[in-house]
Amino acid sequence: MKNSAFTLLEMLVVLSIAATLIALSAAGWRSAIEQAHSVTCLNNLRQWGVAMQCYVNDNDGYLPRRGQGVQQFWIYNRPTDWFNALPPYIGAPTLMDLVAARQLPQPGQKNLFVCPSAERSNTATYFLCYGMNMYLSRWDQNLPTRVLQLPNRDTIAFMADSPGGYASTMPSSAGYSVQARHNGNAHVAFLDGHVQSFPGDYIGCGTGEKDQPDIRWPTEMDGDTWHPN
Repeated sequence: MKNSAFTLLEMLVVLSIAATLIALSAAGWRSAIEQAHSVTCLNNLRQWGVAMQCYVNDNDGYLPRRGQGVQQFWIYNRPTDWFNALPPYIGAPTLMDLVAARQLPQPGQKNLFVCPSAERSNTATYFLCYGMNMYLSRWDQNLPTRVLQLPNRDTIAFMADSPGGYASTMPSSAGYSVQARHNGNAHVAFLDGHVQSFPGDYIGCGTGEKDQPDIRWPTEMDGDTWHPN
C-alpha cells in the first residue's frame, strides 16, 4: 500500500504557501485600515473647513488666529485661536474645555483634533494632529487675515496634517512641517472649503514648501513678505 503521508518537502511547501497567504491577508488588512484612517482624516478636515466658513460669516470675513507658529504649542487659552474659535460651530468642545476637563486629545481617540494615523512623536503637552496654515492670521498682525482680501482662495491652504506638537504648519524641513502620514500623502483643507490629498514630496513635506499651481501657503497679499525664520 502506497504511503499517503506528507514528505518533509511537501510540508515545507504547504507551510510556505500558508505563510504567503497570511502575509498577503495581513497586508490587505493593514491597507484597509489605513484607507479607513485616511477617509476619517479627510472628513475631520472637511468639518474644520465647514467650521471655518461659519466663523468667517459671523466675523465680518475674518479668519480665526492660527495659534503659535514655529514654536511647539503651549498657549491653549486664547479664545480666537482656531482650536477654541471653531469647535462650537461643529458641536465639539474647545481645547480650553478639554484642558479644563482633563480630557486632552490623545493618539487613537475618535476626536476632531486627532488624525487616526497620527502618533505622538515629540514631548509636547498638547496633541493636535492638524495645524492651520502658518502664514494666515499671525499674531504679529494687528488683525487676523480677512478671507475676501486673499487672491486664489481655491489654492491657498487653510489647514493640514501636522505633527502633534504644533498649532500651525506648512511644508518645511523644520519640526512643524506638514506630515505625509497617509501612505506618503498629506491631507489639506483649502479656504474655499474643498479638501484634497497630495504626495508629500509634491508639496515639500520635510524639505520645504514648493510653489505648485494647485496648492499655496503664503497669503500672496501685497506687502505681506512674512516667512518663518
